[in-house]
Amino acid sequence: MNSVDLLNNWIEAFQRRDAEAVAECYADDAVNLQVAIGEPDTGTEAIRAGNNAFFAAFPDAWSRVENLIGDGDWAAWEWVGGGTWKGEFAGHAPTGKSFEIRGCGFFKFRDGKIVLQRGYWDKHTWFSQIGLPIE
Repeated sequence: MNSVDLLNNWIEAFQRRDAEAVAECYADDAVNLQVAIGEPDTGTEAIRAGNNAFFAAFPDAWSRVENLIGDGDWAAWEWVGGGTWKGEFAGHAPTGKSFEIRGCGFFKFRDGKIVLQRGYWDKHTWFSQIGLPIE
């Protein structure tokens, strides 16, 4: 399977909000760095927990692929996504507010699994839309 097919598998699992299927896309020692947050999730258990928390906070989360490219062991997607804040997130109670933002993600694969993910999105815009303080 090429990197674009592998990324499409991850995207489909993420769009279903299936944290277990998302976690299965990663190598045991994978690193997921969402640059705006700064602290990466390392290993499938941490990545699974992070996605479970996100999907619980935003149970209607959605995304749309704008562009998808791959080259060798790397693939990237540009996306538009959003959702409504309905569960605890980052230690804060939900506001019920919705968001829509754009971002992109870069993925490196080894032996059919994600070993590195870097995500770029605008924290200020997202947090402002849902009423979360910018820290």
